[in-house]
Amino acid sequence: MAPSGTPADTDGTELARALRSGPFHLALRAALSARGLALHRVQHRLAQRGIQVGVTSLSYWQQGARRPQRPESLRAVRVLEEILELPPRALTRLLEPPERQTGTRRPATLSYRSLVEESRPLERLLAELESPADGGLHTVCHLERVLIGAGRELRERDSQHVVRAHRDGVDRYVAIHRGDLGCDPGRVTVRATENCRVGRVRWHAEAGVLVAELLFDARLRAGETHVFGYGFDDGTAGPSTEYVRGFSFAGGQYVLQVRFDRAALPVRCRRFSQASAGAPRAAQQELTLAGRHRGVHLVEQGVRPGILGISWDWE
Repeated sequence: MAPSGTPADTDGTELARALRSGPFHLALRAALSARGLALHRVQHRLAQRGIQVGVTSLSYWQQGARRPQRPESLRAVRVLEEILELPPRALTRLLEPPERQTGTRRPATLSYRSLVEESRPLERLLAELESPADGGLHTVCHLERVLIGAGRELRERDSQHVVRAHRDGVDRYVAIHRGDLGCDPGRVTVRATENCRVGRVRWHAEAGVLVAELLFDARLRAGETHVFGYGFDDGTAGPSTEYVRGFSFAGGQYVLQVRFDRAALPVRCRRFSQASAGAPRAAQQELTLAGRHRGVHLVEQGVRPGILGISWDWE
């Protein structure tokens, strides 16, 4: 038996990761699973301490459909930490705004607005697809390949994605493509390459943004994994100087590979990270072109909310 306050080995790694990185609902779900407590038992223990929270509310909290915000709800979360044998503030910390979080950890979640300079068009497109901020999927592994063409343009990008559902009924993923200056999203092609099909597609011409539904053949249950592939064919914009990806939630491994046409090779490449779109770039590291396809890559073992990218200079 694991010592008091220590999760069993089968759930310990997942719980420790969720408590470290968030978001709140994943951490709560992992803690409930590690302790083997059903929601009605948690409700009963809260009631014994004078705190009234419905099973429906607890279910919404662990699904990410709602976040505890009212004073009485935050008090309930503090008591939950005791009931679930967690360190003090293990859950409440994940509910605080980024500037109040202690230590060097990044915030558990970031909004689209913090990841994209001009976010309103993107938010409208996502609303048209009825896409919630949390799509119910956790990234286990994401391999992304970007091809820069002979005209220095972003020619295409392909993704191989492994996800795990953290609630029942998830049957789609919403992919976002944000082109370079001059991109015509109406001419961008969306490809479903493996274990998915293209659903609704929406774009905003002035912002150069396109969003696309990728529909799964079956609804996933909580805990189930799914492997799927998709891509975008662009080539409509001017010269590209970087490729970035924003992460609203913590996740698993992310690999980005940028390849260049032999007729147009950059003179310098570097990886970088940002806490948000307006934040300074940090962790910059020079990358060397290598391989038959003259490419560079980055590997992030445990993604945190924020931005990762590769930039390059043409001269």
